[in-house]
This record gives sequence, C-alpha cells and structure tokens, in this order.
Amino acid sequence: MGYTKTAMLMAAMTALFMGVGYLLGGGIGLLIALGIAAAMNAHAYWNSDKAVLKMHNAQECNSQVHPDLQRMVHQLADDAGMPPPRVFVIDEDQPNAFATGRNPENAAVAATTGLLRRMSREEVAAVMAHELAHIKNYDTLIMTVTATFAGAISMLANFAMFFRGGRNGGGNIIAVLLVMILAPLAAAVVQMAISRSREYEADRVGAEICGNPLWLASALEKIQGFASRIDFDRAEQNPQTAHMFIINPLHVHKRDKLFSTHPNTENRIAALVKLADEGGIRGSASNARANPWG
Repeated sequence: MGYTKTAMLMAAMTALFMGVGYLLGGGIGLLIALGIAAAMNAHAYWNSDKAVLKMHNAQECNSQVHPDLQRMVHQLADDAGMPPPRVFVIDEDQPNAFATGRNPENAAVAATTGLLRRMSREEVAAVMAHELAHIKNYDTLIMTVTATFAGAISMLANFAMFFRGGRNGGGNIIAVLLVMILAPLAAAVVQMAISRSREYEADRVGAEICGNPLWLASALEKIQGFASRIDFDRAEQNPQTAHMFIINPLHVHKRDKLFSTHPNTENRIAALVKLADEGGIRGSASNARANPWG
C-alpha cells in the first residue's frame, strides 16, 4: 500500500510541475518541468531520507556519539524482528523524534538531544519503538517522499515569483497568484498524503515493541508540553517535515497550523491507557517507571 500511495503522489506532483512549467514557459517550460520532475522523482525515492536528515543536521550515532541510544534502538529492532536502522541525534532542545527511509532495510531513526535529556530511559525507548513501528509499517516511504515534494512545491512557488518578478505588472500578478495557490497546496499535499490514523497504529505497534503502552503515553504527554513552548528552529525552517515527527514540532508561526497532520495528543494518550488496561497494566501515564533496560 505504501508503494502505491507513493507512486500516486509522484504522478500528481509530476502533473503539477508540468502544469506550472507550461504556465511559465509554454511548451518549452512544460518539457523543462517534465525533466525536473523526473529527476526529482528518482532523487526523492532513493535519497529523500538523506535529504531530510541533512535538513535537520542530524549526526549519526557510533561508539563515541550516544552509543547507548544506538544500542537501545538496535535491541528494540532485534526484539521486533527488524533490521537495525541507522540511529541519528539532532542537536535541538525540544524533545522529539522521527523515522525515515524507503524500507526497513534502508531506514534511520533520529532523536533530538532534548528528548534524551528530558525523558526517562523507558520513555526514550517507547518513543524509539514508535518510530520503529513506522518503519515496520512502511509509513516512512510515503512520509519522507511527501516531505521532499512539499518542499519542492514551495520552491516552485518561489521560482514562479523570481521568473515573473522582472516582467510587467500582469506577470507580477500571476506570480503572486501562483505563490498564494502553491504555498497552501504544499501543506494540503502533506495532509492528503499522510493519514492521521498511521499515528494511532504506530502508537499501538510501538507499545507492543517496548512492552508497556504507559511509557509511550507518558512520553507523548511530556513531549507535547515541551513542544508547545520550546522552539525547534530547523523544523520551523523546514515545515514540510513536521508530519514526520512523533509530535508536531511547530508552534511559532501562524502558517504552522497548515502543516497540522497529527491527531490530538490527548486522544492518543487515552488510546494507549486503554490499551494498557486491556493488557492488565495498571497505573497512570505520568508514573509508569518499570525499566527493562537495566
């Protein structure tokens, strides 16, 4: 299903690029846009994960860089019967995390330094388990390609403004109209391509991987609180990647509401608490503290 949705998204974006190319340059513009779209399709499929990690200046973990996090993630992946993903850290104070990659064999997870500082070990494990669930469910392919194309739409709007900016007044009006249409469209593409139900499913599978839904419920409650008051500068600079994070990292600008692709956090917590009750796990989300990591 992930491959089908990705193919549909790529086809739609190719048509959009060709249409705008025709508006800007007629037949020649259409052909140029087709070539750009073809190159972007290939790049998005094979390299969009690297592009997203670069956007956030993520540093890969190793024996010197957060080795404990790498060992934790690899142990969780092994318990879930998955290939171990590459593990990255982002130097940002806001606690958050995301997963990327076109399939489980070519995947990566990234956590902010704020997550590692502000969460308990169990909560970090639960967040990483949630991200592994996205990889296991093949969510990351459509999530990562969508981020790349949403950014490309914004780039296209800026290109339209530049291309028409030196023309007469009529050209300026066309450029402004294109920007007004394409900028919100970038957000709309994200919202259409990304189903909010994937977060509930990743919460459920992540809870199974880490072994306790209340750890994830506690983490979500804390992350939401911190995300609402701590700026995430790189996410604000690249809002098209917001849907990839476990909690929406945006809150500074009015435009951020356009990129709201996450379900209500309280509803997610309630679903996890219900899952814990059904599994015979008692206690509140804020005081779940059993520790399998030693």
